[in-house]
Amino acid sequence: MSVRRRFWILIGLVTVSGFSQGMLLPLLAVILEQNGVSSSINGIHATGLYIGILIASPFIEKPLRSFGFKPIILFGGVLVFTSLFFFPFWESLWFWFALRVTIGIGDQILHFGTQTWITTTAHKKDRGLSIAYYGLFFSLGFTLGPLMTNLLSISTFAPFLLSSFLSLCVWLFMLNVRNEFPEDDYASAHGTSSFSRFVKAGKLGWIAFLGPLCYGFLEASLHGIFPVYGLRLGHEVQMISLIIPAFAAASLFSQIPLGRWSDSIGRPKVIRFALTGGILAFITATFVEDSVLALFICFAFAGLCVGSLFSLGISYMTDLLPKELLPAGNILCGMSFSIGSILGPFLSGIVLDIFPGLSLFLVIVGLLMIVFAAFLFKKDSIVDEVRA
Repeated sequence: MSVRRRFWILIGLVTVSGFSQGMLLPLLAVILEQNGVSSSINGIHATGLYIGILIASPFIEKPLRSFGFKPIILFGGVLVFTSLFFFPFWESLWFWFALRVTIGIGDQILHFGTQTWITTTAHKKDRGLSIAYYGLFFSLGFTLGPLMTNLLSISTFAPFLLSSFLSLCVWLFMLNVRNEFPEDDYASAHGTSSFSRFVKAGKLGWIAFLGPLCYGFLEASLHGIFPVYGLRLGHEVQMISLIIPAFAAASLFSQIPLGRWSDSIGRPKVIRFALTGGILAFITATFVEDSVLALFICFAFAGLCVGSLFSLGISYMTDLLPKELLPAGNILCGMSFSIGSILGPFLSGIVLDIFPGLSLFLVIVGLLMIVFAAFLFKKDSIVDEVRA
């Protein structure tokens, strides 16, 4: 199989992973809200997916070196589509939480395998573009996922079973891919120097990890808590299911241009530009949150700007770290994303319970301003200075 065909199969797996994540967050948030579950419990429940990501993160690099890319990606895919299949058969808060954790574990295994395979085989001059495609198709799946909430009017079973079936279909293509192992100089992030490698990767690349953290916070808050917030504002479920995908859909149009732009002028400059646009979009949203059309426009503009933070962060991480630290860097990117995704619904849900009159979007603006300040005062790396 050609490298190009393998690349697109990996991208396909990322797409259905984004689809399942994009579906689960608003779908379960709406179901739990309609069942009378409080927003704080709803937010905590939404963290199950990202707790699974954190649980899997420290343990997945060693199997990668032992078994290669293909087996761990297949295993992660099995966890995802089997868990999705079991959702409709027992409507229990704790059972659903356990399934969310299992999907988080599977998604992290799948993403680590595909992400590492792509980042280590991409040419340096096109690295930003390759990872932009990764982010683009994840966002595409994430855009389509929330639309599955409309199937609740047909059956509770329908969205879960459809997502499981789609995941299985794409997973089957992976069976024809030839297994490969990390290169010899692709040093392990574990072993005798495990802790020191993570510390070194953290010191060198901490600024890059803020991109995945921020994106995780945004993704989980907008998909997991905004449905609850939108229902309380009086918006209908069908309208909410159209507003939420605007964020990820708009990012489809900016992933590739921002990736190319970051290859040319440097990641930090592009990230600062993106954060500025996101701050303006969500500040505007606080004043127009009663209008469905205005929220749709604000979500779309925010997606154009900050919808690429995850892929830009990964690209920046690969710039900052030497190749032997890329395993640790990829793991820390996943952990940063999951930490942001846990903090998003948790903090947003608590804020809505304690301060019911406060806009959800002000919480998001606060985080974006903190991350912007970090990038504003952090000097650009030598890599970026040379590129510029």
